Amino acid sequence: MNGIKMVTIGGGSSYTPELVEGLIKRHAQLPVRELWLVDIPAGEEKLNIVGALAKRMVEKAGIPLDIHLSIDRRAALQDADFVTTQFRVGLLDARAKDEGIPLKYDVIGQETNGPGGLLKGLRTIPVILNIAKDMAELCPDAWLINFTNPAGMVTEAILRYSRLNKVVGLCNVPIGMRMGIAKMLGVEADRIHIDFAGLNHMVFGLNVYLDGDNITEKLVDDYLSGEQSGVSMRNIVDLGWEPDFIKGLNILPCPYHRYYYQTERMLQEEKEAAKTAGTRAQVVQQLESDLFELYKDPDLNVKPPQLEKRGGAYYSDAACSLIDSIYNDRGDIQPVNTRNNGAIKGIPEDSAVEVNCVITKDGPKPITVGELPVAVNGLVQQIKSFERVAAEAAVTGDYQTALVAMTINPLVPSDRVAKQLLDEMLEAHREHLPQFFEKVEA
Repeated sequence: MNGIKMVTIGGGSSYTPELVEGLIKRHAQLPVRELWLVDIPAGEEKLNIVGALAKRMVEKAGIPLDIHLSIDRRAALQDADFVTTQFRVGLLDARAKDEGIPLKYDVIGQETNGPGGLLKGLRTIPVILNIAKDMAELCPDAWLINFTNPAGMVTEAILRYSRLNKVVGLCNVPIGMRMGIAKMLGVEADRIHIDFAGLNHMVFGLNVYLDGDNITEKLVDDYLSGEQSGVSMRNIVDLGWEPDFIKGLNILPCPYHRYYYQTERMLQEEKEAAKTAGTRAQVVQQLESDLFELYKDPDLNVKPPQLEKRGGAYYSDAACSLIDSIYNDRGDIQPVNTRNNGAIKGIPEDSAVEVNCVITKDGPKPITVGELPVAVNGLVQQIKSFERVAAEAAVTGDYQTALVAMTINPLVPSDRVAKQLLDEMLEAHREHLPQFFEKVEA
């Protein structure tokens, strides 16, 4: 009755203005009274810059929403209703290592897939579990809405290794796919419905509907088998698809599937880009620098359009729609990362999946899919094995478990290359991987 207290960990992110914009647009039905933006001391300068912009946005909107800035996470979490997480352990310098080191071994370098995704998970999971521990003590009834990548692996770890039950992982890929298809067809996005099922960054559109009519086959024939797929993201080059492959698959792949189905071409694109524009991390570092220069402008009181170049379009819609639906018990359908509970046959019930859910005040209720098509089921199962073993390695700090995770990832060609990659990347990230080094030093 007194409004909502929301805490955003990683509040100094360049994405925060998009989240604030989403809260402003929905304030009538989602009465957030306090938004606490939390960061670490190393991010305090950015926190202050983006926090000042957030306050100007709220003032312009004329809504009763107090913005608080803090580097004291525990103080911020006290009695929170919703906690969102959008942080990056090691900042963009760590992402640059995740993307750059694998290229030396002729392996895809990407922040959420392959070796980069593994190392990001190893760094992130201990931190998110500490946040979950604080929440269990300070705001046990709060919902944790995780945007932090790799979102599937992180959600898996929270479900398995924390005491929290109110946990949802969120990604902008499904909403981006729906918006992309709507744009291709020249229709409003709310006329498009997609049956999503799979894992984070490994999700498929099993069926696509326009005004309730199944248009999957026509969509595959007319739009997805050409030189450009029409469904892509700022951070993933669109190489198009082999027409007969997509027609044979007859379901909608997500942009990240290019790393698995077009590995050689994507690797060559990455290597060429690294020589010219730099890795994606280096590009983003410049984008971030430019964005924060914009954010400093005391006359800026809206989200600048330049933020769309950052690659996280629709995060505010996805996040705020989810929180709104939980708070207001809307019972609408949204794709999220949640406990499987039998929705996808063949994946453990207690594992995280990305699937359409009915969103209620009690959280997401996954819609049963049954078995995935045989053509994609094997890859999904392999990635789920990777996520589970990687989460175990992150929690235990066990080197051999981490090596198994690296080796079974389909983007890594052999156990020998996996060991070389793991050794170099662990050392490169030593500062943020104490669980692997403290035992060795002891």
